[in-house]
Amino acid sequence: MEITSVQSVDSFTTKDGSTIHELHHTERQSLAQATLEPGQTTRRHYHGQTEEIYLVLEGEGEMELEGERRTVGRGDAVLIPPGAWHEIRAIRSLRFLCCCAPPYSHEDTFFEPPES
Repeated sequence: MEITSVQSVDSFTTKDGSTIHELHHTERQSLAQATLEPGQTTRRHYHGQTEEIYLVLEGEGEMELEGERRTVGRGDAVLIPPGAWHEIRAIRSLRFLCCCAPPYSHEDTFFEPPES
């Protein structure tokens, strides 16, 4: 059995600018806890292969997904399909889980539209 706690792993900054503690990273999926301070926004981006789910643990934010903006708070889960442009901004200190399948990678994070 593999159990990991947020306190036992080092944090790092993802390519989009959020600070995360990656709890598990396998060949098929990853799970991380992310934090954003009030006013902090991730850089708008998309993932070519990865589907994400954000689950808000505490705080409040504004989620933008493909141009639609919604306020999110504790208990809200957002499904982010591969290829969907998105960003999240903290209104109040925001802590959320990021579930990624396949697992998160810098190489699958893009800031420019795909070439036609």
